Amino acid sequence: MEEKKNVLTYEGLRAYEEELENLKVVRRKEVAEKIKEARAQGDLSENAEYDAAKDEQRDIEARIEELEKILKNVEVVVEDEVDLEKINIGCRVKIRDMEYKEDCEYKIVGSTEANSLKGKISNESPVGRALIGAKVGDVVAVETPAGVCKYKVLEIQRSN
Repeated sequence: MEEKKNVLTYEGLRAYEEELENLKVVRRKEVAEKIKEARAQGDLSENAEYDAAKDEQRDIEARIEELEKILKNVEVVVEDEVDLEKINIGCRVKIRDMEYKEDCEYKIVGSTEANSLKGKISNESPVGRALIGAKVGDVVAVETPAGVCKYKVLEIQRSN
C-alpha cells in the first residue's frame, strides 16, 4: 500500500526542516548533558532529574522520527504556481459565513501543516474539503454536527 503524500507549502517544509535540525543538533545535546549531570548525582533508582531527562530524550527522539517520516514522503505546493481561478492548497481565501455575516480568512494547507489558531486549515477538514475547487462568488455548504453552514467565496489570492 502506497503511503499518503504529506502536502506542505514551502513555508511549512522550511519550518519542519528547521525544527528537525534544532532537535538533532541542539536539543539532543542539551538532553544528553542533563542525563550526564543526573548520573553524576549517584543513585539513579530515585533520581527524578534522571527520569525527567530520559523522558525528554524519548519525546525528542519520537518527534525526530515523526518529522523524518513526514519529510520522507513530502509533496511541496509551489505557491507561485497556484491557479487563482479556483481554491486549492497554497491559496489564501476570504469567505463570508452566510448565517452570521462574518468574513474569515484562511490559508488552505495540507493536513500535517494545519493550525486553526494561525488561520491554516487542512484541505482534508470539512471546510477545506468543501472549499477546494470553488471559485469567487460560489457558495459552498459544509456539513457540521450543528447543521449545514454556508460560506460564500469572496477572494482567492496567493498566500505569500
